Amino acid sequence: MDIRMNQYVLLDADAFQRTIRRLAHELIEKNASAGNYVLIGIQTRGVPLAERLSKYLSEIDGKTVPVGSIDITLYRDDYRTLLKSELPRANELPFSVDGKNIVLVDDVLYTGRTVRAAIDEIMSFGRPQRIQLLVLIDRGHRQLPIRADYVGKNVPTSIQDEIKVRMKEVDGVDEVLLVKNEVGNE
Repeated sequence: MDIRMNQYVLLDADAFQRTIRRLAHELIEKNASAGNYVLIGIQTRGVPLAERLSKYLSEIDGKTVPVGSIDITLYRDDYRTLLKSELPRANELPFSVDGKNIVLVDDVLYTGRTVRAAIDEIMSFGRPQRIQLLVLIDRGHRQLPIRADYVGKNVPTSIQDEIKVRMKEVDGVDEVLLVKNEVGNE
């Protein structure tokens, strides 16, 4: 494990790619009979993660799996209290969600609130057959009864810790960091 000043590298670039490839194999194994599944990435890093998964799925299975993206900003339960100054990004769903088996893709699963908002938003577009959840990192500390169907890596954390997922498409590098934040005794 590479250690940088209160930061621990959980996945370097090679481990990052192996993890995504393994998740693609798991998707194929579990959805072989579904045939009618799509990937929907949650902005920001869930989108390039979904796109990479789709690429690997195509290489492994020879089938193209469509990819969409959603921005859950307006569906967050804390939207009004945060007084967001950013405008939400446009949703890109180049397919109907009706009757589809959806694999919702995100980088980190923490409290479950982002996933709840994403499900609410997807349901506003139609009625899927089923929604599964795929996450790169599950760090625990759920506040809602949400669990992932596919997990790249389970990482026990404290509430003060941070998980930073960095992806080439967004950050110029592939890695996952655990940042230990010390709580002072004041």
